[in-house]
Amino acid sequence: MTRTDPESRDYPARPILCASAAVFRDGRVLLGARRQPPYDRVFSLPGGLVETGETLEAAALREVEEETGVRGDILAFNGWREVINRDEAGRVQRHYVIASFVARWRSGEGEAGEELGQVIWADVAQAAALPLTPGLPDLLARAWRIAAGERP
Repeated sequence: MTRTDPESRDYPARPILCASAAVFRDGRVLLGARRQPPYDRVFSLPGGLVETGETLEAAALREVEEETGVRGDILAFNGWREVINRDEAGRVQRHYVIASFVARWRSGEGEAGEELGQVIWADVAQAAALPLTPGLPDLLARAWRIAAGERP
C-alpha cells in the first residue's frame, strides 16, 4: 500500500530535504558506507534530513557529527542532487533533494555509527576505486577543487 504520511521516507507526500558535506582533512575526504538499502555498502557523503527551523549548513554539520563524530566548518556550497527511486509499478518510493557542502575538518577521527557501517578518509584515487552513490563522483570532483582553493 502506498503511504502518503508527510513524515514517511517511503512513498512520501513530497520530496524530502537533506543536507550533506564533503569534509576534508589533509587532502582526504570523509566517506561513509551505508548499512541500509537502497545503497547498502555503497559509499557516500555523511548527511541526512534537515530539521524544521534548521539551516542547510547547520543540518549538514549536525548530520556529519551524528553519523561519524567528525566536526567541521563549512567552506562553500557544492551543489545539489536529486535522488528519485521508483518501485516496480513506477510509483515514486523515495524522493530526496540533497544540498551538498564542502567543509574543513575541525575535530574527530571518523567512526561508524548506527547508520554507517564503515567510515574512511579517502584520497582521490581511493575514492575513485570505491562503489559510490550515483552522482557522487561529480560532487567529489568539484569538492576537491573547492577544498584546494580553486573555483568549482
